[in-house]
Amino acid sequence: MGGPWDSQGIEGSSRWLRRVWTAFTEQLESAGQPSQEVSKGLRRKLHQTLQAVTEDFESFEFNTIIAALMELMNEMYKAREQGAFGSPAWQEAEDVYLRMLAPIAPHLAEELWARLGNPYSVHQQPWPEVDAEAAKEDEISLIVQVNGKLRDKITVPVGISDEEAQKIALASETVQRFMEGKTPRKVIVVQGKLVNIVV
Repeated sequence: MGGPWDSQGIEGSSRWLRRVWTAFTEQLESAGQPSQEVSKGLRRKLHQTLQAVTEDFESFEFNTIIAALMELMNEMYKAREQGAFGSPAWQEAEDVYLRMLAPIAPHLAEELWARLGNPYSVHQQPWPEVDAEAAKEDEISLIVQVNGKLRDKITVPVGISDEEAQKIALASETVQRFMEGKTPRKVIVVQGKLVNIVV
């Protein structure tokens, strides 16, 4: 039945909800159009969060829902600082965020929904749909091992061929240093996970 009372949890939740309020009510000068990268990154994080929150609601994992919403708010602040405020990606993020927030903080979500000029009520809106295409990652990190020991991490495009992943891993200066000028005897590539170089 839970642990001992800890007011730190209340302070953390309160701080998060104040940040949500500020993000939705503080008017910024629109800095024009954000870069395509910023918009795409915001939409990616939004739809990844929506997918996770939807699954967590279905399995009643409320603590992870709140953590995901906090993380998304951090990303929204970053995008806002990079000129996303007022853009279509920002408006989509506001709309979807409030729909996800409504079951967790109903009064706050309703007030912010109304302040944005949306029709009454956020609680009568359908649950947002996940855009699976927007949620996809463009790049992944691969672990590079030399003789079974972690030596580097490389960022590569999703769907990269084993040969290309091997070429990028072998070109890494960090990996070269650990290979000590030796020629690899064997290179094992586990698609989307790691490259292990045996010297």
